Amino acid sequence: MMDMPLTDASPVIEIRNLHKAYGALEVLKGVDISARRGDVVSLIGSSGSGKSTLLRCLNLLEDSQQGEILFKGEPVRWRGTGLNRQPADAKQVLRIRTNLSMVFQQFNLWAHMTILQNVMEAPVTVLKRDRAEVEASARRYLDKVGIGEKCDAYPAQLSGGQQQRAAIARALCMEPEALLFDEPTSALDPELEQEVVKVIKDLAAEGRTMMIVTHDMRMAADVSDHVVFLHLGRIEEQGAPDQLFSSPKTDRLRQFLSASVPA
Repeated sequence: MMDMPLTDASPVIEIRNLHKAYGALEVLKGVDISARRGDVVSLIGSSGSGKSTLLRCLNLLEDSQQGEILFKGEPVRWRGTGLNRQPADAKQVLRIRTNLSMVFQQFNLWAHMTILQNVMEAPVTVLKRDRAEVEASARRYLDKVGIGEKCDAYPAQLSGGQQQRAAIARALCMEPEALLFDEPTSALDPELEQEVVKVIKDLAAEGRTMMIVTHDMRMAADVSDHVVFLHLGRIEEQGAPDQLFSSPKTDRLRQFLSASVPA
């Protein structure tokens, strides 16, 4: 299917009435979220609220049981129903995944490859891009995230913050339509966390479309256009960050923020 024409007002990502269960355990209970081009949407909530599961369903790493996922107006095609539902078109899945690059909590770098090789691997092997062009892009993105001098190092030789910045460069090298971040700073100590937060803020300032699952309320407040508070698999509250953080409407969000934001 051809990509649909996309205007600035059209969602790059659209999730409608999404349901996800693991057997009898329902994790997402009818969630609606969208992100237009240039939007930064942060997902916040307690552990077990469904945030990371939502991101994995969006990137088709997990199968959802009901609802629609649309990328640039194109709906994911499914076969089967309920717990047997799965994507029907492998080529579509690959296209969507390569356009929704995901950065994970645990970096997921290949230990036997240099940082440069890690960043180049998917564009060369999956997208079949020219190796010389990919190398130039990879070096540019590693410079962009502040670790250009680490091209020939291996992951074990880098700090956690440097490894996460390498993972961000790897995602950028796919030239995606949007970036998905799943708790990108939660495995880092506070000093290294700030290295990664700065990179994410810089990407937000460039107008990149991003969806971020985070425990860092300050980052969510600083970088987001829209914040979604998930509770027990449902959207409890959502809105602009200044409104959500300064004037929460629900008791659950007030309780969550009082426990999450340092005094």
